[in-house]
Amino acid sequence: MAVNPDNLLPRIFDGHDRLLALFAGLTDDNARGPSTLPGWSRAHVLSHIEGVSLALARQARFALKGELIDQYDGGRPARDAAIEAGASRTAEELTHAVGAALAQARETWSAVGPQNWGRPVRYRDADVAAVLAAWWRELGIHTADADLGYGSSDWSRDFCGHVLDYLAPRTPQGIRLELTATDGPEKRVLGSGDTAAVRGALTDLTAWLAGREPAGALAFSGAAVPELGPWP
Repeated sequence: MAVNPDNLLPRIFDGHDRLLALFAGLTDDNARGPSTLPGWSRAHVLSHIEGVSLALARQARFALKGELIDQYDGGRPARDAAIEAGASRTAEELTHAVGAALAQARETWSAVGPQNWGRPVRYRDADVAAVLAAWWRELGIHTADADLGYGSSDWSRDFCGHVLDYLAPRTPQGIRLELTATDGPEKRVLGSGDTAAVRGALTDLTAWLAGREPAGALAFSGAAVPELGPWP
């Protein structure tokens, strides 16, 4: 599902505000508690949100200067180390750090005008508009992962449509995956081969394709679905 970056910005900034509001109940104990991602605490998820917010914003910031830069200095190992180190912070420190990162991201994205969305970036050899869409996905999915009172069942229908289209490459080889929403008109047919049908609420279909536990039940029929492929 194509997204208009100019229309997306206010929705992303609403997502910033939503996440910051969820910090109101964050304590040191529940920051150490489990997120919905296996092996990650809430603090790990929040530390990742901080890092990816800054990393994607700087793609845009350098693009506006006509420069290309890696997403993370030091690549994936440095990114993982920063998440691990950041997860040891107190709730107050996490609240401040994530708030500062979101403020910096808002400032950066607010400076991007309509003439700038097509500027090239090093991230996936794409453009600034694609980076903004990536931040929309990261913010929405990981806010739900943090399990602070906002979950996948709260995702909007257009967000789900965008995520389903983006994650289409996860469809296993040799499978024609039919995803049908039982609470609306949405349907996706992904891949080719033996037909496997999955029915459920749109948010649950999206959570499943994103590798998250759906809030509701899904109905499977046809061919057995092997393990989904990696994220694109």
